[in-house]
Amino acid sequence: MHDQSHNRRTFLGLLGSGVAASTLAACGSSEANAKDFPVSLSEGEWRKKLTKSEFYVLREAGTERPYSSPLNDEKRAGTFVCAGCGNALYSSKTKYDSKTGWPSFWKAIDSDAVGTSTDYKIGYPRTEVHCADCGGHLGHIFNDGPRPTGKRHCINGVAMDFVAA
Repeated sequence: MHDQSHNRRTFLGLLGSGVAASTLAACGSSEANAKDFPVSLSEGEWRKKLTKSEFYVLREAGTERPYSSPLNDEKRAGTFVCAGCGNALYSSKTKYDSKTGWPSFWKAIDSDAVGTSTDYKIGYPRTEVHCADCGGHLGHIFNDGPRPTGKRHCINGVAMDFVAA
């Protein structure tokens, strides 16, 4: 009985240490938040410019509900741009149906369109993707996408506007 209670205390102690470490990591500012961007507005200016849901996703790194964005079903030729600053982010040529409920792309429109940082918000590291011009949170990049990149840029539709070709 003593061994079981000792093992349980050891396990709980290690578990608590892991939670504390991931919480501390999550509290640190990400590269996206720490960097100066070409488009820089105050919080008040962003609140005036963006809708409530755009502000929640772009400025507070929120996530929209899956299947809630009309851009998930957008099939026309064109360009997906940042809803915050208009920066061209993704081409319709790289969009695909990932069956996740969010607009997905296998690569950005060019290498300077988006930036990445590491986010620990759910306890383990993920690659966050943000607009390279204003730093707005777009979504995350996963390694389960199609060829040729194998990447899935899983993007909140509310973080983008669509400009038809």
